[in-house]
Amino acid sequence: MSVKDTLLALLVVIIWGVNFVIIKVGLHGMPPFLLGGLRFLLVAIPAIFFIPAPKIPLKWLALYALTISFLQFAFLFCAINIGMPTGIASLILQSQVFFTIILGTIFLGEKIKAMQILGTLIAAAGMAVLVEGGMSNALSAIPPLGMLLTLTAGLCWALGNITNKNIMTAAPNTPILSLVVWSALIPVIPFLVCSWIFEGRQTIVDSLVDIKAPTVFSLIYLAFISTIIGYGLWGALLSRYETWRVTPFALLVPVVGLTSAALILGELLNILQIIGVAVIMLGLLINVFGSRLINRWLAPQV
Repeated sequence: MSVKDTLLALLVVIIWGVNFVIIKVGLHGMPPFLLGGLRFLLVAIPAIFFIPAPKIPLKWLALYALTISFLQFAFLFCAINIGMPTGIASLILQSQVFFTIILGTIFLGEKIKAMQILGTLIAAAGMAVLVEGGMSNALSAIPPLGMLLTLTAGLCWALGNITNKNIMTAAPNTPILSLVVWSALIPVIPFLVCSWIFEGRQTIVDSLVDIKAPTVFSLIYLAFISTIIGYGLWGALLSRYETWRVTPFALLVPVVGLTSAALILGELLNILQIIGVAVIMLGLLINVFGSRLINRWLAPQV
C-alpha cells in the first residue's frame, strides 16, 4: 500500500475506534433505539439523492440492512446503555471475525483452517478471562447481559458479512457506499418501532425536545464520519488492494477503542482484564496471520 493509503486506513481505524466512545456520549442524552433510528436516517438522507441505488435484489438489500445495521447496532447500543465498558465492547465486537468463519463454513461451504480453529479457541479463552476479571473487580465490572448482547452484535455483523459476500458474488461491481447508504433506509423503521414500543412516546418526545449538543454531535459523528466517511474510505481501499492488505488494519480498532475509552471516559482495566484482552488479540492475530506465517516458515529457502 502507498503511504497515503496506509494513512487513510489508519484514519478509518481511529474513526471506528473512537466510535464506541461517541456511542456512549450519545446514549447519555437519548435512548438506544431512538439513537439508532436517527443515526441511519441521517446516513440515508440526503445521501440517497446523490448516490445511485445499488442494482441488487431488494431481499439482499433488506437482509444486509437488518443484520449488519439494525440488529448489530441495536444489540451493541443496548449493551453499552446497560453498562458494557465501551473499550471492551470494541474488542468483543471483533468476535465477528470468528462468527464469520463459522458461518462461512455452514452457508458458503468454505473450509476452516487449523490456525483459524486455534485462534478461535485462544480468543474464547481470553473472553473467559476477561469476564472473570470483570466479576472480580466492581470498578471495572462487565455486565454478563452486556457481554451477551455484544457477542450477539458480533454474530449479527457476521451474518451481514455473509450477506455482503453473497451480494458481491452475484453483483461484484456493487459500490460499497451505495450499499451502505441505500440499506440505511431499511433499519430506520424497526429502530423507531422498537423505540415506540420499548422506550415509549414520552421518552421519544423528551429526547427530541431537550436534545443537547453532545447528542447532536454524536449523531453527526455516527452518521457522517463513522458510516459514510469510514465505510467510504474502507470500500475505496478494498477496491484498490487485495483484502489481505486492508482487513488486518481492523485489528487496530479495539486498540483505539480501549485507549480512547481509558483517556476520555476513564475506563481502566484491572490486571486480569488486561491479560484477557491480550489473549483475545493473540487469537485474532493467529486467525488472520497464522496460516500465512506457517506457510512462509515452511516454504523452501532459495
